Amino acid sequence: MTGIKVSDKLPIDFKYNLKVYFGFLKKYKGACVLLVLLVFALSTLDLAFNYTFSRIVDRATLFTQGKMALEAFDQFLLLAFAALLAIPAIRGLGRWLYLGSINRLESRLIADIKRYFFDHLLSLSHGFHSSHKTGSLISRLARGSGSVETMTDVIVFNFAPVLFQLTLMGASIFYFTLPVGLSVLATVVVYVGYSILVTQQQQKANALYNNMSDLEKANISDVFTNIESIKYFAKEGDVRNRFFELSEKTRRYQLGFWDQFKRLEGGQIFISGLGAFFVVYLSLKSLTAGQMTIGTFVLVFTNYGTLLMPLSGFIMGVRNMYRAIADFEDLFQYGKLENEIKDRPGAKAFSVHRGAIEFKNVGFTYRKKPVLSGFTLKVPPHKRLAVVGPSGAGKTTLIRLVYRLYDLEKGEISLDGADIAGVTQASLREALSMVPQECILFDDSIYNNIAFSNPGASRRQVFAAIRYAQLGKFIEGLPEKENTIVGERGVKLSGGEKQRVSIARALLADKKILILDEATSSLDSQTEHEIQEGLKGLMKGRTCILIAHRLSTIMSADIIAVLDKGKVVQQGSHRELIRKPGLYRKLWNLQKGGYIE
Repeated sequence: MTGIKVSDKLPIDFKYNLKVYFGFLKKYKGACVLLVLLVFALSTLDLAFNYTFSRIVDRATLFTQGKMALEAFDQFLLLAFAALLAIPAIRGLGRWLYLGSINRLESRLIADIKRYFFDHLLSLSHGFHSSHKTGSLISRLARGSGSVETMTDVIVFNFAPVLFQLTLMGASIFYFTLPVGLSVLATVVVYVGYSILVTQQQQKANALYNNMSDLEKANISDVFTNIESIKYFAKEGDVRNRFFELSEKTRRYQLGFWDQFKRLEGGQIFISGLGAFFVVYLSLKSLTAGQMTIGTFVLVFTNYGTLLMPLSGFIMGVRNMYRAIADFEDLFQYGKLENEIKDRPGAKAFSVHRGAIEFKNVGFTYRKKPVLSGFTLKVPPHKRLAVVGPSGAGKTTLIRLVYRLYDLEKGEISLDGADIAGVTQASLREALSMVPQECILFDDSIYNNIAFSNPGASRRQVFAAIRYAQLGKFIEGLPEKENTIVGERGVKLSGGEKQRVSIARALLADKKILILDEATSSLDSQTEHEIQEGLKGLMKGRTCILIAHRLSTIMSADIIAVLDKGKVVQQGSHRELIRKPGLYRKLWNLQKGGYIE
């Protein structure tokens, strides 16, 4: 299992995590007040039941000793039995209200936290998502939001009941007998102190298990995302062995975490048993000394027993609280992250009317490697700019900079004369339409995948885009037609079919600026020719940026910019560049209408 590393260092920020949790909880103050009142009422009913039973014992003792008349005893029993029947009925109703209130509160809290962090993660930059595994994000979002239930249960089932039980039961014991009360207090202090000490020592084991679990889930996500590559290279065995190693290490960390509970529960049983011994011993001394009645003895012991149950629950709550906060840490830490790409104060919404694009001395470095340097270029409205060059020249980076997926280090990119750094990101991206190099579709119907770019489009407009992208014949041949589900990431479609769906989506967006990043790279020559004919009509009246390795796809571009090592080394039309010595002619001669390698 060498090579599998997992950190046991988890500096849990209790203050921050609890602040976030209670920040969501304070929205439901009314529900919290109701729960507190119900807990107090239920705790009072427990004490009332024990007290009623102790009085029955005392009156029965008096009756058997001949110190109480039968008629008086019968009248008392009638009232006592009525109380013993009423208390469970009221308690049942209270418990019903209690659980119903908790269920509704927790469901709302879980939904609130899931929505908030889903929105927050969605808003983070492209750089964040390219450096974090999807499987880990899913795992932490699910585990963190699910821990809301654990944390809320700890408060309402473990902490609040023991607080009221300790106050009510403890006060009643002290009231009847001080020595026993002190003994119970000592037992509670030792019990809680020991349990918290052991629970704190569980944090390292919990951190190891959580982090290892995240690695395991990230691996599962990675495997099933790349299932085709695994099949192509027949690497199921290697993948299976890797998962076995991960799952085995996860099992060991999980077992190590679970084994911590042996010491905890063993110590708790011993301490509570020792406490029970002193309660009985001291109570019997008071009883034999005539300082306590048999009914009071029964009340003291039943109160001690009643107190042990929530006390045990309290410690379980402490343990679950640590675990919940550790799970919160994995999710809530993302709340500390801000989008690296920020709108400037006072940034305004923006719309493109003409479609002029200008790059002014653009410079950008990615991971300490210069990608673009001194890039300067003007694209007039309604013109087509093609950007070509060898792999790594900065072509795709240029598109990401136009979309402000990254911020420039120097220079400026402007649309219709407006610096894109001074407008809102949402309005900027809304003004552009894109066909990316890698076409990844939603696990939804073909129709919905196309309509994604323009949900308000009519059915007629969607089918017009389908015709432009040469998808009509393909869709007609499907049993479910346009309602056919494409599978996760579009796995049920071929590369060319996915590309055409992506093209139709961009067509439907109908923006003044259209960006095609290897838009026809997955198509055969015949289909590419058909789509290019459709694209020619689409490009009229729009400014287009075309990224291509296949030079045959950009021969008709108005401007061809040749990139090499992040700089424009040549610029002109195809006819102009083919006549000049330089990188473009070299690339053309290498491929003769094929691909640049």
